[in-house]
Amino acid sequence: MAVFRIERFTPLPAAESWRRVTDWERHAGHVPLTTITVPTGLPTHIGTVFVARTGIGPLAFDDPMEVVRWSAPAGSRAGMCRLEKRGRVVRGRASIDVYPTHAGSHVVWVEELCVRLLPRWADPLIAGAGRRIFGRVLDSMLDMPARPYR
Repeated sequence: MAVFRIERFTPLPAAESWRRVTDWERHAGHVPLTTITVPTGLPTHIGTVFVARTGIGPLAFDDPMEVVRWSAPAGSRAGMCRLEKRGRVVRGRASIDVYPTHAGSHVVWVEELCVRLLPRWADPLIAGAGRRIFGRVLDSMLDMPARPYR
């Protein structure tokens, strides 16, 4: 399983960071060759399903995800979202946590992915690519300046 973690500190209040990073359809504007639909409708809650479709034509695949935990930030309480990835190509889970800080908020995004048909030795490569791609997605959604990737 490929695992990666991304953390960002932003001056945005926790509620605004939460709104931005859990706006599922907005993610598509930052992920190449991807569209996102929310067949269960909004607002998001436990049981909401959204589908990221990535690729071109016959080379595209669906990545359906279901919200299994949803608790928006309130006051000094952190926001927590847990997703189960239930696709034929990508399986696993993701978590997005938003912690209020004295200067704004701290966003932590963790993904655990299993990509069908790829060998286990590819997991570090998948994790590295995921960290870069989703790090840029998170930076864009939080309106943060571009950063070098290590």
